[in-house]
Amino acid sequence: MLSFLVQAIHWVFQVYIILIMVRIIGSWFPSFAHHKLMRFVAFYTDPYLNLFRRLIPPIGGRLDLSPMLAFFGLQMMQGLVTYVLRIFTRF
Repeated sequence: MLSFLVQAIHWVFQVYIILIMVRIIGSWFPSFAHHKLMRFVAFYTDPYLNLFRRLIPPIGGRLDLSPMLAFFGLQMMQGLVTYVLRIFTRF
């Protein structure tokens, strides 16, 4: 049971990382910004990315480094959630 839950959490985080990557690549093509897929991706990723954009605003208005912090934050959260889950299932 624990293995399944840890694997499910892993996949949820991986899907979100892929969504952020799609958001990054999509931002390189301004004409693609109004596509349904990009609106969907932006709706789910921008609130999280905006947390980091407040810490590091885009450089020169174009170079956005917030996804790097977002990836690091997701890695840390995944590790923490997995660790806490393993601790609580020992009892």
